[in-house]
Amino acid sequence: MTDKRNFEIVYDTDLPGTPERVWNAVTKDTPAWMFPTDEWPAVRKVDEHPTHLVSRMDGPDGWFNQLEHVLEPLDGGRARLHYVHSGIFADNWDEHYDGASKHTEFYLHTLGQYLKYFDGKPVVFTDVQAPPASQTADGFERLKKAMGMAGVAPGGAVELELDGVGRLSGEVDFANEHFLGLRTADTLYRFFGRNAFGAPVGMTVHDFSGSGDSEATTKVWGGFLDTVYGRD
Repeated sequence: MTDKRNFEIVYDTDLPGTPERVWNAVTKDTPAWMFPTDEWPAVRKVDEHPTHLVSRMDGPDGWFNQLEHVLEPLDGGRARLHYVHSGIFADNWDEHYDGASKHTEFYLHTLGQYLKYFDGKPVVFTDVQAPPASQTADGFERLKKAMGMAGVAPGGAVELELDGVGRLSGEVDFANEHFLGLRTADTLYRFFGRNAFGAPVGMTVHDFSGSGDSEATTKVWGGFLDTVYGRD
């Protein structure tokens, strides 16, 4: 029997950008901080620029996925975001909810990093998945150890030399048991410990250098992940 239940994830945060800039980021610039969403068949149920946006996807048997953004201007060119993600998960409800709720904090943190450091810059987005062998309980820890980033804390400076990747110099902008964020002068690197949610470890690269090459990035980082986990 299908375990189909509603869910709601609510998150409030202050962001370093005006409501107009946040609106652009969540509607047009999603590859810069999350992933491309331009092919989603979402309908805007509420479209009150730049303070209230509700986008919804509907499917068979009552399935839906809805995102709500409520934006309030703050002093100093900032905005307060009230974010609500609601919908229906079918099967493995607890695992899906746990993964989605934990991803929310990381994605919205990355939105803040984009707005503060790279707002409006063209981006080259790359998504790289680790081999299935990364789905073990210690999968994410293995990656962090291989990178020399086990036990790092947010705010710490890092200088990495990774085989096949080269030198990375930047700052740890996010770190917990499931996610890791590294910001360099021109790139946001996001690492996802999705092994905790029944999926392979993954990463995204948001390259604002002006010379990004997604195919080359996939080859370089895919090769690195293969050395960490081996390719089945």
